[in-house]
Amino acid sequence: MTYENAAEAAEFIRSRYSAQVRTALVLGSGLGAFADELENAVSIPYEEIPHFARSTVEGHAGKLVLGEVAGVRVAVQQGRFHYYEGYEMEQVMFPMRAFGRLGVENVILTNAAGSLEPEYPPGSLMLITDHLNCMGVNPLRGPNDVRFGPRFPDMTHVYDRGLQHLADEEATALAHERFEKGLDETKRDLLHRGVYCALSGPTYETPSEVRMYRQLGANAVGMSTVPEAIAARHQGMKVLGISCITNFAAGMTGESIDHEEVMETGARVAEVFKQLLRRMVERISL
Repeated sequence: MTYENAAEAAEFIRSRYSAQVRTALVLGSGLGAFADELENAVSIPYEEIPHFARSTVEGHAGKLVLGEVAGVRVAVQQGRFHYYEGYEMEQVMFPMRAFGRLGVENVILTNAAGSLEPEYPPGSLMLITDHLNCMGVNPLRGPNDVRFGPRFPDMTHVYDRGLQHLADEEATALAHERFEKGLDETKRDLLHRGVYCALSGPTYETPSEVRMYRQLGANAVGMSTVPEAIAARHQGMKVLGISCITNFAAGMTGESIDHEEVMETGARVAEVFKQLLRRMVERISL
């Protein structure tokens, strides 16, 4: 997936939506409803965009939706590609390459994740402060084109601290508003903070693996996000990551895990998540 490939994909997207987009979002399993509420939207199936892969997983619609949130123009991936689907890493991260050619400056990455913390129950949200790449491969492996970024990009602050601060503020304000409206019994913390551990999948983790990842410092596990975050940072984009905690990881409760549970929990917290994303899009644009 060359620089020219990314430029071709970006040019095709511009031919369908000519307005300048500075913020992009990637919606994880069960979280695609946010894209349905964009105003003046243009929806492009992935199969129409040059060099884009196809999303094959339930809960991933496989469309790029461009439109407006409170007057802010955004590009939204309604579903993503995963390494476990059989794609190469360069295909998984390719949308980030195309976004870079579109002039995107900020990326909000969302996912469904399994909790490693009893205090982070299903239905809660976790702000990603850092990650562990346990997928067994780095998406930047291979020849480097300096037009994308440097050969050895720094990953000290993959997830932008300024965006994290804004997310904390907006989550606190949203919790207060929901309490005042009687939607929540308490002004609970809507947004936990933690380290996301990315694994190749598609199997869920074993209890022994979960204990190991906890000892390594992980607070949640999933099968995405990290390749996109690395590719975005490589190109100088600011990255914000938020996990929707959809289940406890293996061994935490003794119960089995299935994808249906992930989808159901994602749908249950979709409204709060959408409100937070709307607030973040507006704040980033100021």
